[in-house]
Amino acid sequence: MATPSKTPPGADPKQLERTGTVREIGSQAVWSLSSCKPGFGVDQLRDDNLETYWQSDGSQPHLVNIQFRRRTTVKMLCIYADYKSDESYTPSKISVRQLEMVEPSGWIHISLLNQRTNDPISTFMIQIAVLANHQNGRDTHMRQIKVYTPVEESTIGKFPRCTTVDFMMYRTIR
Repeated sequence: MATPSKTPPGADPKQLERTGTVREIGSQAVWSLSSCKPGFGVDQLRDDNLETYWQSDGSQPHLVNIQFRRRTTVKMLCIYADYKSDESYTPSKISVRQLEMVEPSGWIHISLLNQRTNDPISTFMIQIAVLANHQNGRDTHMRQIKVYTPVEESTIGKFPRCTTVDFMMYRTIR
């Protein structure tokens, strides 16, 4: 069962990236939607702009498929929804396993951990199904979806995490 994390509502997942513990891997996947209105598809869902959104166009459930080319470790899924802006278009029940959302506003963090071992899952595909919308709305809006993998510790040696902007510029060797 997927559960939302205790991250404060609306917390930007990019803050987690800056800590160096997770990395966004959505660009490594092939994304597909069950339906969309023209100009409101995958590009808007992944454009890092909270003013744009995916809008479905058809009967429920509305599906978002995230398919990886090889088995991939996934720790967390982050979905941005905004009930105040989208009202009846806002999902009220989605299934990654199953999660109910009461008037969401901001980032919803969904931890994807193996229940027995508490380790991140390893998968080829994630499917998000919108099962219901607020106010019995037909179509849905999702403003952003991010997929995160944990950053593995170096086996060479333990070094302190460099999280300031100055250090982040030099964290990889090109």
